[in-house]
Amino acid sequence: MIALYVFWIRQVKKFFRVPARIFGSLGQPLLYLVALGLGLGSAVGSVGDTSYISYLVPGIMGLTVLFASMFSGIELITDRRFGFLRETLVAPVRRIWVYLGMAAGGATIATLQGMLVFFLGLLFGFSPASWWVALAAIPVMFLIALLFTMVALMMATKIRDFQSFPIIINFVIFPLFFLSGAIFPLEGIPKGLEVVTQLNPLTYGIDLLREVVVGAGFYSIGLGFAVLIGLNLLCIVWGAQLFKKMTI
Repeated sequence: MIALYVFWIRQVKKFFRVPARIFGSLGQPLLYLVALGLGLGSAVGSVGDTSYISYLVPGIMGLTVLFASMFSGIELITDRRFGFLRETLVAPVRRIWVYLGMAAGGATIATLQGMLVFFLGLLFGFSPASWWVALAAIPVMFLIALLFTMVALMMATKIRDFQSFPIIINFVIFPLFFLSGAIFPLEGIPKGLEVVTQLNPLTYGIDLLREVVVGAGFYSIGLGFAVLIGLNLLCIVWGAQLFKKMTI
């Protein structure tokens, strides 16, 4: 448990020690809000009873969380390269706590970035259905972030090349995002695309975010939580095994 806390606080401190990372993380969401929210939104108008900008913001929150989570895997590769991971893994602690600590730290940072996008969206006319209900977006974002942080860490146990990791991550991120219903409604889409979105775990995360923030979800809240929690548990077990077998 101590290792979990140490790695969690280490990840969070590293993020806040570099203020440029906080503001830099808003660059891509800002671009999407301007290009899609204002540009495409002026043509689309609304999705059902929800304005397009309000429909879009939960999707951009999910994108921000996804990016921050997946790129947190670079920390593991960096720690391995500079020897910090070696010092940690030879310590008399179970590797699962190291894994969960790194995952919790990355997920916390990603959730904070998602919250920043929530408030940034207010400047573009975004309006949550209820401020109290919108608080549920925090645990939802954390579940999304924890899932994809663990996925990134599992990938990082197998990838040693610092330069290759971002390329592979980008190859994974963009299909997940664009095929999740983040920028288009899931009603009435072609059958083939519908199957792909149903197989995409991010679909259920963003849909759940959209439901709790603006009340415009496609799937039920229960299904969304069941998918996210189930996949998180699977990644905890699978990731713990990979960390146990990981070599320096």
